[in-house]
Amino acid sequence: MTSKLQRVERPLPQAAVMAADIAGEYGPFADNERIHGVTFDGRQVWAATGDTLIAIDPASGEVRRTIDAPSDAGTAFDGTHLYQIAESRIDRIDPSSGKVVSSIPAPQSGSNSGLTWAEGSLWVGQYRDRRILQIDPATGQVLRSIASDRFVTGVTWVNDELWHGTWENDESELRQVDPVSGEVLMRLEMPQGIGVSGLEHNGADLFFCGGGGSGKVRAVRYPQR
Repeated sequence: MTSKLQRVERPLPQAAVMAADIAGEYGPFADNERIHGVTFDGRQVWAATGDTLIAIDPASGEVRRTIDAPSDAGTAFDGTHLYQIAESRIDRIDPSSGKVVSSIPAPQSGSNSGLTWAEGSLWVGQYRDRRILQIDPATGQVLRSIASDRFVTGVTWVNDELWHGTWENDESELRQVDPVSGEVLMRLEMPQGIGVSGLEHNGADLFFCGGGGSGKVRAVRYPQR
């Protein structure tokens, strides 16, 4: 008597789903109609508004300073310099002087959206291509790609957790994904009509989220587990 073992397809575990807990919001800001990328330098939140980077005091919500810079997408901070997507390039900016120190080519196609710094690399969200790219900050060379099943906006790391924003059909989420497979591990659902453009974690208990055409930056609490 012979028998054949049949392969049983086991469903992937469902991602945990929670409502995003919005702790506060900043803006809108005078003369700045949109917020694209956001980053945090340990003291202030930097927001890309299209033509200007603004530095926001997270305690008061006041704009501390501005830097004139093309800034139509993601923003990052490596501990010393700001990085800013400016159409077909990524500029490295000295925040003390506002001067561009160097530039690298941005990844081609895919509608570059989010940007963050982690482990010596830049990570670029690509909206239209629904993926996250790890790139060499010195050359712009793509080191690896992580696929998503949603449009990708902002990108950030929380220790060893990779998170990204989504914005599709007037619905937005913050998603924790497996940094190897892209599997969705947790979803924080934003209220209907509130979008997420940029995304950054503050190293403690908050995400900062760019609000696109609302002109606002929102603080969302990191989920306690």
